[in-house]
Amino acid sequence: MISKIIFVFFHPLTFADICGIMIHRKLAQFVNRERKIMQFKELDLSQEIIDAVEELGFSEMTEIQEKSIPVLLEGRDVVGRSNTGTGKTAAFGIPAVERVTGSDKRCAEVLILCPTRELAMQAAGEIRKFAKYKRTVRTCAVYGGASMEKQIMELKRGANIVIGTPGRVMDHMRRRTLKLEQLKTVILDEADEMLNMGFREDIETILAEAPEERQTVLFSATMPKEIMAITEKYQHDPVQIKIKSAQKTVDLIEQYYFEVAMGRKTDALRLLIAAYSPSSAMVFCNTKKMVDELTEELMKSGLRAAGLHGDMKQAQRTQVMNSFKAKNTNILVATDVAARGIDVSGIDAVFNYDLPQDNEYYIHRIGRTGRAGKKGAAYTLITGRKQFFDLKAIAQYTKAEIREMPLPERSDIVALKKQKLVEDISVMAHPEDGAVYDILSVLESMGIGPREAAARIIGGKLSEEIAALPEFSAARPLKKGHRNGAKTVKVDINIGRSKRIAPNFILGALVDATGMSGQDFGKIDIYDDHTTVEVPETEYDYIIESTNPMKINGHQVEVKLYKGGHEKGGRPVYNDRKQRPDRRKMAYGGRRKQDVFSDYTPDRRKRTKKRH
Repeated sequence: MISKIIFVFFHPLTFADICGIMIHRKLAQFVNRERKIMQFKELDLSQEIIDAVEELGFSEMTEIQEKSIPVLLEGRDVVGRSNTGTGKTAAFGIPAVERVTGSDKRCAEVLILCPTRELAMQAAGEIRKFAKYKRTVRTCAVYGGASMEKQIMELKRGANIVIGTPGRVMDHMRRRTLKLEQLKTVILDEADEMLNMGFREDIETILAEAPEERQTVLFSATMPKEIMAITEKYQHDPVQIKIKSAQKTVDLIEQYYFEVAMGRKTDALRLLIAAYSPSSAMVFCNTKKMVDELTEELMKSGLRAAGLHGDMKQAQRTQVMNSFKAKNTNILVATDVAARGIDVSGIDAVFNYDLPQDNEYYIHRIGRTGRAGKKGAAYTLITGRKQFFDLKAIAQYTKAEIREMPLPERSDIVALKKQKLVEDISVMAHPEDGAVYDILSVLESMGIGPREAAARIIGGKLSEEIAALPEFSAARPLKKGHRNGAKTVKVDINIGRSKRIAPNFILGALVDATGMSGQDFGKIDIYDDHTTVEVPETEYDYIIESTNPMKINGHQVEVKLYKGGHEKGGRPVYNDRKQRPDRRKMAYGGRRKQDVFSDYTPDRRKRTKKRH
């Protein structure tokens, strides 16, 4: 189609000439793109950082990382303007870890301010990964809603990188548990959001308390006047970095997302592939490790899948791509190198197994489908509240509608496969070869009639069709308790109040063990010697399998189905305010106070109860 259109515009040229020009241009574009992509190992980083980054599966830098990291390593002040999901955490986190000397762990060298506890926790987790092999680096996250005593203990033990919200950082500064005398770098992440939340006064107080000879780094999606005022007052000759936006609209591509528990992403992907049966599809992951693991899982399920990432040799990559283009494999699992450096056309569907690190990557990914005027589809798997907001930011950035869809049920997919078999058999031609009837005669002599023979053949074919389906019923994750009507069961954990267990200990251990979101779990009741937790019924088997063995607060625990029984230890710990009893009624034997003292009448001279 494209060649025909081009031929109309360039009629004097031959078709061969046009093909040659197109190939030459494609090759030139490919080479240019490859040259623009910078590798982490090209930077002047310590081997400890390189090892940590490679272990995470990152090799190529995003645009914000490529422009920011070299400047930050020089110690320059930076104002970076980029949207959410562009890889900013690594952009400031890697230089922060690299510049820590570790000379005095009692004093912070790097302070990172985030607008919310969720972002602070996320940033702290990422920075710990970058600092994995840097023994001199110790991190501490401080934010509201968590134990102040625990944070004080962590700070006293020593932390040279502190990540926190402005309010809690101010609290520690007033308590003198956070010392800024040795501070070398202050980083403001999502600065515009912090200002919107009313943290301007706290930010200015913190910056005023910090040493004047420091590096000040600011990242923001927008640049309002308040941001510019802080820049002018507290930064010295900052380097301005702005990420240019590429094409923000992708036509003819239907975009959907599915909310899935982390531990069920692979099963969800298998369901989607079985439901939509794409003849050719690409699945994108963020790391090479995940590409390898996911490819292996899909192949075990009987799917014709192949992996592609930057660590593969050129011969291997060529072999994989040739097989994919020849339809010998119909599912290509790849990192973003496939979206940026390889021209692949004819893709029916794109699956984002992981959310992309860069909004531009999302555009490159889904741009693999929707070819030659035909419609394409893009499906994204998300887990948890943060990823929901990240996807929302992508939708705003691309100016596209990304609609929520429920995962298909296994039973519905089986029904579709059955219907497809009926349709295929109904249009088959009548056998003309007499050998078919000879086989039926032999089978009849063995006691196997035509009906039984057909049932065995169809049954075998149906088994092949549904072999790749996971065995669980793919209900949507439980979002808030059981408000969505999803069935729940209770599990029993053999640890309770006597071991100083709190609801956050229980929930944290369950999330870590299963990979599910905290919102997937319901009410937690803690008693003296055990704890009960509401869990989605459809995930019960998976939760039991994932949590045995499991440790909570250093204690080995057993998780099993709760069958009821006598609860020791008085009233339970309620994590749902609606479940709490009315203590005003409890104080008066279950009656209201006004009913108990209904015969009371005030007396200006004597405020006493009437005696009868």
